[in-house]
Amino acid sequence: MKRLVILTVLIAVSTVAFAQKYRYIDSSKVMGLGRYLKDIKAHPETRLVEIKKYIPEIALDIRYATTNNFTHQQMYTEARAFARLPVVLALKQVEADLNKQGLGLKIFDSYRPYAVTARFYEVARDTNFVADPRKGSKHNRGCAVDLTAIDLKTGKELAMPTGFDSFSKKAAAAYMDLPKAEIANRAILKTAMEAHGFREIATEWWHFDFNGWSEFPLLDIPFSEIK
Repeated sequence: MKRLVILTVLIAVSTVAFAQKYRYIDSSKVMGLGRYLKDIKAHPETRLVEIKKYIPEIALDIRYATTNNFTHQQMYTEARAFARLPVVLALKQVEADLNKQGLGLKIFDSYRPYAVTARFYEVARDTNFVADPRKGSKHNRGCAVDLTAIDLKTGKELAMPTGFDSFSKKAAAAYMDLPKAEIANRAILKTAMEAHGFREIATEWWHFDFNGWSEFPLLDIPFSEIK
């Protein structure tokens, strides 16, 4: 009997160790493909969708599919953008509002697999600008977008305080020692986003979280597996 108990404990321990996939977070807190498919079967209104399929005119500059990013490494194998369906429907409204001003959106990043967040941290080790992998990112939930505004006539980005993914103090959403045009353009983007359920974060003018993000789990699903 004693040997049976010991054997049972050893099996249980080895099973937990085998199931632990991630270095910084308990694997049970991150939803992989199997659990995700079951979840969206029950709740299809929360599924990840490709943004371009819902907003064909939106511009993309997916930096992590290139080496033109703070890591200087290609982190994504595909230059595509995804988010939860409610997020994309809200972005569609933002795009429509900006279009009335002759403007549009350009997306740098949206849904991000959890494994990429862990890689970011290992490159930067700076949780002011990079999400802490022990908590995960709102990008991992499909509920955050990094973007800017563009002039529809020229396709050029509006002048903003910094470029995307700048670690400068000028990147802060409330930083004011800037040219008036940059402050005004930042405010246009913020006003349009907040009118449709998004909130800026303090450290990055380009990053907006969707209200209700906490209702969605962390995901680690490659782009290639999203249908």
